[in-house]
Amino acid sequence: MNIKKQIILDCDPGQDDAVAMALAMAATDEIEILGITAVAGNVPLNLTQRNARLMCDICQRTDMIVYAGAEKPMAHSLVTAEHVHGKSGLDGIDIVEPITPLQEKHGVDYIIETCLSAADNSITLVPTGPLTNIGLAIHQESNILPKIKEIVLMGGTLREGGNITPSAEFNIYVDPEAAQIVLRCGRPIVMMSLDVTHQVLTTRKRVDAIRNLDSTVGEPIASLIEFYERYDEEKYHLDGAPLHDPCTIAYLIKPDLFSLKEVNVEVETGGKFTRGATVVDYWDVTGRLPNVQWAHTVDANGFFELLNNYLSKI
Repeated sequence: MNIKKQIILDCDPGQDDAVAMALAMAATDEIEILGITAVAGNVPLNLTQRNARLMCDICQRTDMIVYAGAEKPMAHSLVTAEHVHGKSGLDGIDIVEPITPLQEKHGVDYIIETCLSAADNSITLVPTGPLTNIGLAIHQESNILPKIKEIVLMGGTLREGGNITPSAEFNIYVDPEAAQIVLRCGRPIVMMSLDVTHQVLTTRKRVDAIRNLDSTVGEPIASLIEFYERYDEEKYHLDGAPLHDPCTIAYLIKPDLFSLKEVNVEVETGGKFTRGATVVDYWDVTGRLPNVQWAHTVDANGFFELLNNYLSKI
């Protein structure tokens, strides 16, 4: 019997977060979404929480419970990415006021209360934006840690270099202090870094296949991707763009799509040029104990086959 993974999806939508949300909501046999928490990141919090609710509407899941979390990082001013995602965060589709309501409770309080009331090793946290909400929850209530089965996050980089600075990936850069708390929390962590997400490219053929799905979300997902692609196509000179955040959900559904290596990862919080850099001890040169399963390779064709199969269920 398949045991569903109980997840809290923590996100900052963002077109690629939107695809991750759709994939998670489609995977009803494998995943139970306990709740969705929004964090400031790609755009400010008032937009990320709205975008999260809008995606619930689009996926016909107005039963989802959505919370707004932290509106700024733990120790720095907020850095956003409208240059990638557009002013709305979901440029590419029509933005309307969502039907799915916003819950009154703060997202960090929701994470804490949900974990504390759960069985040990039962909750999977899936952050696809800056790690502020997760870092704050751990910082405020360390008793949630035994409840966390694993944390599957999108963030970090080693071989690919940074996408917001020469050395830092955006999610980690926005709140390196929160990332440091998460990486030192002692719970199992899987990191979907740029090293692997840059292998999952939304080529013209792949976007056309999504648009032509027998699915109510095929057209909006394809339109979101097409807007999102334009920045990375110009930056990287590629046919398409890396589809970062859905890698977390694809891993939860079919982990054997990915190859991982157990490594130690630390975050640079104070460097003038390297703030937010993930220092990955890939060859065990420091002797530091591993704290992360680092994804380094993905079956890209298998990823898009899985994505299309599940989106067709909506």
